[in-house]
Amino acid sequence: MTKAKPDQSCFSSEAKPPSCCKVESIVSVDERGQMVLPKEIREKARIKPGDKLAVVSWEKDGEICCISLLKTEGFVETIKEMLGPMIKELT
Repeated sequence: MTKAKPDQSCFSSEAKPPSCCKVESIVSVDERGQMVLPKEIREKARIKPGDKLAVVSWEKDGEICCISLLKTEGFVETIKEMLGPMIKELT
């Protein structure tokens, strides 16, 4: 009998943190503030037209120093799982 593997999605609380980060691409911001995610990145991340991405920022000394994009499909469920028990305790 095989043991079921736990969810190892990027957003799972059981997922191992990445061993390193890497620069996938460098993009430019146009005069309207828009950027294009390169096709190779979209394909690798399985990002399709209409997908929602959360913009996450980190601040250092009062200025944003890092910006990441997270696919919301798994992100929302993980946040609900994390906050659910805390909300129940408050009510």
